[in-house]
Amino acid sequence: MAPHTPGFDTLAIHAGAAPDPTTGARSTPIYQTTSYMFKDTDHAAKLFGLQEFGNIYTRLMNPTTAVLEEKVAALEGGTAALACSSGHAAQLLVFHTIMNAGDNFIAANRLYGGSINQFNQAFKNFDWHVRWADMDDVSTIESQIDENTKAIFCESLANPGGIVTDLKAVSEVAKKHGIPLIVDNTMATPYLIRPFEHGADIVVHSLTKFIGGHGNSMGGLIIDGGTFDWSATDKYPMLSKPRDEYAGVVLHEALGNIAFAIACRVLGMRDFGPVISPQNSFNILTGAETLSLRMQRHCDNALAVAKHLKAHDKVSWVRYAGLEDDPYNALQKKYSPKGAGGVFTVGLKGGYDAGVKFVESLELFSHVANLGDTRSLVIHPASTTHRQLTDEQREAAGAGNDVVRLSIGIESVEDIIADIDKALG
Repeated sequence: MAPHTPGFDTLAIHAGAAPDPTTGARSTPIYQTTSYMFKDTDHAAKLFGLQEFGNIYTRLMNPTTAVLEEKVAALEGGTAALACSSGHAAQLLVFHTIMNAGDNFIAANRLYGGSINQFNQAFKNFDWHVRWADMDDVSTIESQIDENTKAIFCESLANPGGIVTDLKAVSEVAKKHGIPLIVDNTMATPYLIRPFEHGADIVVHSLTKFIGGHGNSMGGLIIDGGTFDWSATDKYPMLSKPRDEYAGVVLHEALGNIAFAIACRVLGMRDFGPVISPQNSFNILTGAETLSLRMQRHCDNALAVAKHLKAHDKVSWVRYAGLEDDPYNALQKKYSPKGAGGVFTVGLKGGYDAGVKFVESLELFSHVANLGDTRSLVIHPASTTHRQLTDEQREAAGAGNDVVRLSIGIESVEDIIADIDKALG
């Protein structure tokens, strides 16, 4: 008889977690400590030399955080993971591990505004260069790849518009050119889409959003798919060349299909230090246990609200892949059959001023720069999250002046719709 494979809900509760061996505590404790006792000097030397895994210092690892890492890696189907302080920190650590000065990467032109700004501005300080492409037209990706291109980056469901990326098509381009595909899966979560099943090599998350789910903790995560051959060429020396600080260890050779996650930990987290607190890891772990229940309610409520708004005379358009006539509906059914997520955008008649008035008139919705909360949230991207972009960049990112982004919560859907109707007048 073939071994039984645990289901998603079982993994969400049990993966990585076990009763505390000392106290018997069934819930994962908060290990609020900075450092850990070594057995002896030989044990310490092996830990520092990567000859043995274990706890050294909470800037590198922590038992509470380790449960979170193992749980989400299991939900995504990855080999290993690294949790950090935010989604932005996760992106920094990923690119630090694969990029050298003068290198470039291809990124989707429809991304979270903060990622666009990070790639356009902050990454220039490292002499890393982004090249923007339309993920709907893979020729715009392929035409920009050269010998210094190190990766392709996209979102599975693009923020703010909930656009579904054809991951298989993008993955084929990445594989053809021998570069990894990095997918931000924040908006979908592994409940809706598991990018490794569609050709991704690395997955990143802002745990602050749907996985934590309660708007109370910041966190980010990198998951290693264990699929990319970092030694096939000399393009990724941090993984394929001897590391002087670890006595000449070649990380990919020594660690195999978990090498990327470990490299992000011991070469990036070690020196940059964007560590997640044990308290935040605990809070996000608690949220992760109910991920499937919340995500399904988010999806069901979002579809009902999108349908209602589509028929509203104050709304000029609704972009939600769950609607039958949406241009991304076929891709949604292919990649995310359980639902199209909890976030979508609408265009209000009256443009910028109408968007601002609507946001300020809502009562049940919270006007915040976040998404993926149990509560319904709203924002006008052009005046907030995407404000630093040009008009052209905002339009390309799906955040034009008339756009309002709704993150639909898990309240009673009748109450959500009533609040919207009152605000629209």
